[in-house]
Amino acid sequence: MRKESELREHRPLRVAVVGAGPAGIYAAEALLKSDVDVAVDVLERLPAPFGLIRYGVAPDHPRIKGIITALHRVLDKPGVRLFGNVDYGTDLGLDDLRSMYDAVVFSTGANSDRPLPIPGIELGGSFGAADFVSWYNGHPDVPRNWPLTARKVAVIGAGNVALDVARMLAKTADELLPTEIPPNVYQGLKVNEATEVHLFCRRGPVQAKFTPLELWELDTSPNIEVVVDPEDIDYDDASVQARRSSMIVDQVTAVIEKYALRDPGNRPHRVHLHFFENPVEVVGDNGRVTGLRTERTELDGTGNVRSTGRFTDWDVQAVYRAVGYLSEPVAKLPFDDDNGTIPNEAGRVLDEDDRRLAGVYVTGWIKRGPVGLIGHTRSDAEETIACLLEDYRNGILDAPQDPSPEAMPTFLASHRCPYTTWEGWLRLDARERAIGEGQDRERVKVVEREAMLDASADPG
Repeated sequence: MRKESELREHRPLRVAVVGAGPAGIYAAEALLKSDVDVAVDVLERLPAPFGLIRYGVAPDHPRIKGIITALHRVLDKPGVRLFGNVDYGTDLGLDDLRSMYDAVVFSTGANSDRPLPIPGIELGGSFGAADFVSWYNGHPDVPRNWPLTARKVAVIGAGNVALDVARMLAKTADELLPTEIPPNVYQGLKVNEATEVHLFCRRGPVQAKFTPLELWELDTSPNIEVVVDPEDIDYDDASVQARRSSMIVDQVTAVIEKYALRDPGNRPHRVHLHFFENPVEVVGDNGRVTGLRTERTELDGTGNVRSTGRFTDWDVQAVYRAVGYLSEPVAKLPFDDDNGTIPNEAGRVLDEDDRRLAGVYVTGWIKRGPVGLIGHTRSDAEETIACLLEDYRNGILDAPQDPSPEAMPTFLASHRCPYTTWEGWLRLDARERAIGEGQDRERVKVVEREAMLDASADPG
């Protein structure tokens, strides 16, 4: 345990944050805003920071990507350093971090697709939304090509990721060209054959988890006709109450009603929003998707739905599931497979016996599951850091063997781990903007990991 004399030791509290997405950066911000002298090192397995804001937000949503501006200001502050291209569990482990830092905060997020356990989900042409999102966002660790040969496509999900997938499949490549999509994504979308996208929601319009802006923007494309069957507009008492009690729910429902009440136009691509259709089987032939079978549901009076026993087979050649993200286990830490989280108490990691693991904390989706908006992520980080600082002040953090600022770069150099820095990100950012400027675009992403490292390298 840290002794009182060590608390008075003239050095900053040293904290490692694993993960440079919003959760990790907000944790760094909360530390920097405290009254404690602190030094924060943010470790990121990719060469560039910002996590799902860079690689999980659709490229035609620049307003959401504006969050990067705020995150940028945090990483630009004195007292915080970035070590990119450093993979926890491969390049270094928990014991390594604890030998250099007073505390470690894990903010590794949720990057995988939650499984959908229905027959046929493993067929060729059945995809997870997270993989597709990573592809069109130019993630360095996914294949450069994507099969876009299906003319009719099903998307399963009732949230914004499902809407993003449907919109990206229905928009033309030229519509998306002004965004930051890299050349391989533009060329892939250029040959996309999809003209009809069907999005399936198990419950009704009131229960959908869309946000109003996302839903409204779906109809702003000159190439997308949004279609809703008027028979899908149905409410029970609980649905009516939910609509009355939430302005956002009311706005979402109003947009859906507008789509249902109008006569469809003649735009070349159509996105059908289906409600009360529960996917029960991906139908296939010779190992490939040939359809999707759904069961009609109906409201049960509580806002939930029950089965009706009526089934429909939809003619589609590809299926995308967007039923949620899932965190992956973190090396040397306990993991709750059911919830996809690291067991914790207000951010303090708990071991298998529900005892606090001293000096180890979590924040973001790995802490609470992949739910909530950016605002939740900030408050989540503040809760975790408040616990960390309380533990520090109470003297229950173990002092590291080598708390010097040189410890981490020396360790990485000795293990021949090529890492990027904040200055390296600024160079990569400038490279991407320069490529974009040559094409009258704000930015064009550099995709290949080696190319990112090359652009980040110190020219000296």
